[in-house]
Amino acid sequence: MSCWYDGPLAAFDTETTGVDVESDRIVSAALVVQDTAGARPRVSRWLVNPGVPVPEAATAVHGLTEDHLQRTGRWPAPVMYEIAELLAEQTVAGRPLVVMNAPFDLTLLDRELRRHRASSLARWVDPDALVVLDPRVLDKHLDRYRKGRRTLTDLCAHYEVSLAEAHDAAADALAALEVVRALGRRFAARLERLSPGELHALQTGWHAAQARGLQAWFARSGQEETVDPAWPLRPELPAAA
Repeated sequence: MSCWYDGPLAAFDTETTGVDVESDRIVSAALVVQDTAGARPRVSRWLVNPGVPVPEAATAVHGLTEDHLQRTGRWPAPVMYEIAELLAEQTVAGRPLVVMNAPFDLTLLDRELRRHRASSLARWVDPDALVVLDPRVLDKHLDRYRKGRRTLTDLCAHYEVSLAEAHDAAADALAALEVVRALGRRFAARLERLSPGELHALQTGWHAAQARGLQAWFARSGQEETVDPAWPLRPELPAAA
């Protein structure tokens, strides 16, 4: 019997105008679905005209200019609807969702749904049924003493996964999915008895512990940085904030 990391998986990724989940916007997104390891993935892509300026720093990362997005991107409201609908389908099908640094992408999607659909991610995707696998959290926990950075590019190099076009949403989503498969095989002795649902629950605690460790490091370094321990979705800020 095959293990979960060789079975059906989906992966979601976004490219954005910046790194603030409360104010920045999605400019492109992709959902990749793969029924078994090695099978040809099915890819859904979206290009979005965010309706706000796209900083040059963001364009330098993903290559999407404001002019290009205005000419070829779609308005956010229907795109957010389609993304939420497809993510809901994955959840109903019981397919685990791979999201690299899930609190960023899923929180940003939630805020976009609130902004453009007067909705929320929880209204589309049942939080009790959602199963997320975050390669960043898994790798940090399973190989916690390894030195070096742990960006998607770094994880791909470490787990020998091809990443042809970094910061292309579809390429990043597929690479994150393959990293989770590779990670599952490498740590099979520790993971094969766990279901994806059990792993989802464990990652909540693992991420919180990782956040506390990073927060302590910032404090020792004299840096006034706040690390949110919530995973896979950050709670909505009070309206006054």
